[in-house]
Amino acid sequence: MRIFSTQKDTIETIVARKQSETKDVSTVVAQIIARVQQQGDQALFQLIEEIDQVTLSSLTVSLEEVETAVQAVSPELLEVMEQAKENILTFHQKQVQQGFVLTKENGVVMGQRVLPLAKVGVYVPGGTAAYPSTVLMDVLPAKIAGVKKIVMITPTDSQGKVPAAILAAASVAGVDEIYKVGGAHGVAALAYGTETIPKVDKIVGPGNIYVATAKKMVYGEVDIDMIAGPSDVLIIADASANPRWLAADLLAQAEHDILAQAILVTTEAALIEQVQVELDLQLKQLPRKDIAAAALESSGKLILVKDLTEALTIANQIAPEHLELAVADPFALLGQVENAGSVFLGHHTPEVLGDYFAGPNHTLPTEGTARFYSPLSVDDFIKKSSYLYYPEAAMKAAGPAVALFAETEDLIGHARSINVRREGEK
Repeated sequence: MRIFSTQKDTIETIVARKQSETKDVSTVVAQIIARVQQQGDQALFQLIEEIDQVTLSSLTVSLEEVETAVQAVSPELLEVMEQAKENILTFHQKQVQQGFVLTKENGVVMGQRVLPLAKVGVYVPGGTAAYPSTVLMDVLPAKIAGVKKIVMITPTDSQGKVPAAILAAASVAGVDEIYKVGGAHGVAALAYGTETIPKVDKIVGPGNIYVATAKKMVYGEVDIDMIAGPSDVLIIADASANPRWLAADLLAQAEHDILAQAILVTTEAALIEQVQVELDLQLKQLPRKDIAAAALESSGKLILVKDLTEALTIANQIAPEHLELAVADPFALLGQVENAGSVFLGHHTPEVLGDYFAGPNHTLPTEGTARFYSPLSVDDFIKKSSYLYYPEAAMKAAGPAVALFAETEDLIGHARSINVRREGEK
């Protein structure tokens, strides 16, 4: 991992992100989307065979397949899923918004209604990686919001089967329909609908570059949650931190992907040396050590700062997806955090608690977008509609002001709309 110090490196150099060298797949994705639009299910079967090398007889995951999957996973895992579900529900229920009504003395009534989206599509990565935790995190807030139909899509393995843990999580979360399709073609199916897969109002969930590009392209036809990039963690640590634990947390992030970013910011030079030793020791024990090592070498950073104030300045500029405050008094620093997807306080709150179990959502803004974006929440599955009522007297009293505004904008028809009512029945 590269080592930086604010005594010799500028803040701009320290916080700079490595430019991603991802390929442009927009042309290919546009072609895939067009095929699905034009040919529906036929295109999906063909693309699954061409891209995924899988031949399917049906796109639909049957109830029998779900029941078989639930029986296949261990009772212990099912119990853990149920516990995680309760934690996630408890946290997200606090996000529920209420509408309001405002009545004025002149009889004017105005208000706002909070309404759930009708249909939501949840994309769950599959194939070589299966993430049942993503099912719970993306589906349960939608259930709380009152979404009428939740449609899940996920690619299959080479045998045309969805991993049992994914289907079990879908059963626990209460998914309504599940389909065996992923990639850009799956996103297109959700956005435009096919003979089998319904068109939805919004698509949520992470995926590879093809999925991310497809979500960008269909935005406007449907809503999307966010464009998820490589995952990252930033840990602020003081002299009270345990180097073994810090190394474990950095590696937990690095094993995600070779593009994942793991950063340690500390006031202690000795701690950096101790963490380096631990990283070498623990890396050898990881099954995904090649991925983790590549991530640390490419994007990992060890940053020495003069004090915790400087550490927070760096953290706020990087705007990490996950921010760990591995310090003696984390709550003293929490108020100074301005940009972070989710904050983990103290030495006994590793980021992985949030990944799976604790309750706050793990679908978080990446690549510095925590500066302006928020974690997935109940808010992502609602829309708001305002309403307004004016009695005749109030309308006539407001008429001159409305007409003046309209005439100032040269919209005479607008002015006439209010004036004809002020003139009464004629």
